[in-house]
Amino acid sequence: MGSGWPAWKPTRNGQMFMKWKKLGKIFDPTDHALPNGCVEFAQSPQALVCTDFIRVYFATRQRDAIGKYVSHIAFVDFDRRLSRILGVSKHAAIEVGGLGAFDEHGIFPMSPVRDGDRVLAYTTGWNRKVSVPVDSSIGLAISTDDGRSFQKFGTGPVVTTSLHEPFLIADAFVALRGGTYHMWYIYGTAWAGDPPERVYKIGHATSADGVAWEKEGRQLIADRLGSSECQALPTVIHFDGCHHMFFCYRRQFGFRTDREGAYRIGYAFSDDFANWTRDDARAGIDVSPDGWDSDMQCYPSTFECDGNIYLLYNGNEFGRRGFGAAMLER
Repeated sequence: MGSGWPAWKPTRNGQMFMKWKKLGKIFDPTDHALPNGCVEFAQSPQALVCTDFIRVYFATRQRDAIGKYVSHIAFVDFDRRLSRILGVSKHAAIEVGGLGAFDEHGIFPMSPVRDGDRVLAYTTGWNRKVSVPVDSSIGLAISTDDGRSFQKFGTGPVVTTSLHEPFLIADAFVALRGGTYHMWYIYGTAWAGDPPERVYKIGHATSADGVAWEKEGRQLIADRLGSSECQALPTVIHFDGCHHMFFCYRRQFGFRTDREGAYRIGYAFSDDFANWTRDDARAGIDVSPDGWDSDMQCYPSTFECDGNIYLLYNGNEFGRRGFGAAMLER
């Protein structure tokens, strides 16, 4: 099993596995007035634990002048048990980019991390393309007012495409461990089909200052569905002597209409950040028989608050009608 697995976890067929208690859908964007005239989608919920509440950032959408989507980052504040909504932001937490910028057409997602008296936000900025729908890179914004608003560190990205990671740098999750910043992110490996669909994998990078990053340069998590498997939005949490990664994965084609090819939550564990063992059966969470997360589960995010470990995630239609939560049972 490895020393990272605690004895309290129950067993199934001799293998350790986690057990999550679903708390249901906890936020529906259509029930609230959102910034920038956004009316649907609350994608990629990411928590920032504050003194008296939990702030959850999410990506929502508006239609622009030509009827296409632009993604904006908003937030909702909950009590510290995720049982009651305290308020929803009246403004976007960060502005999208200007003409020609890497984040001209939106930010999705944004991952916050506390760093002393600052909150760093690693953004996925995206812009439209001609031959394929989108390209993306990772930017940095900084808050000095406890996450109410963010100012961009610069106009350009801090992590972007490179020789061996040629497409779609996105989905950063950053943690500070032992004076080193660790980033888990995704990078595109291919476009194929008509219309074209992407393939992306999970990678890892480190930094001494949170700005200049050195990529590890390899695929971190093994494929389950073959080389065309798409892996997205890694989130890493440490407890009981082990690093735990949750992410979502899907097939390259048919995932929008075929329930069996849609996003599911995957899981891997590591003792050293470098070598990860994938075992999705141990994740302890799956789609429901019916309801808001019966067709897909995607965009997971883990965090700890008051001794409890929570998992935020989106359900059907990529979070069109909001996000839910689960709590790890010990």
